[in-house]
Order: sequence, then structure tokens, then C-alpha cells
Amino acid sequence: MKIDIKSYLDHQDLTIYRVAKISGYGYTTLHKSFNKEQSKATSMNLRDLDALAQAQHKMMWEVLKELEEGYLLNDEENDE
Repeated sequence: MKIDIKSYLDHQDLTIYRVAKISGYGYTTLHKSFNKEQSKATSMNLRDLDALAQAQHKMMWEVLKELEEGYLLNDEENDE
């Protein structure tokens, strides 16, 4: 399963730049992470969750729950 992070950012009215600015993580680091090809083992890391949580003033578990409930892609969608 993979996470559709771009749709999540769009639905939350966030940009990578805004997440980087608010969270304090580097834009280049987050840009590479959010745009990388995801393997089953590395679909999301703690830094990414922390950055998204900080940008929205949420706890990391809240962001993870939202991602799991609404932004997971199944394997067939990834093969297209």
C-alpha cells in the first residue's frame, strides 16, 4: 500500500513549501521525500509525519490516521 501524499496536501490546502516553513524541515528534503517513488517499506517516515503534523497543529497519530483512512492507494492503482 502506498500513500497519495500529493492528494493529502491538496485536500489540506498545504504546499511542500508551507509544510517546510512551518515545520522547520528543509524544503528540498521534504520535496524529495514527498515526490519519491515509494516502496512498501518506506511509504512514509517519521520526519514526514512530524512535518505534516506541525504544519497543521496536530499530533502525528492524527495525521497518520487521516492518511490511512483516506489516502492509501492499493497495488492496482499504483500499476497504472
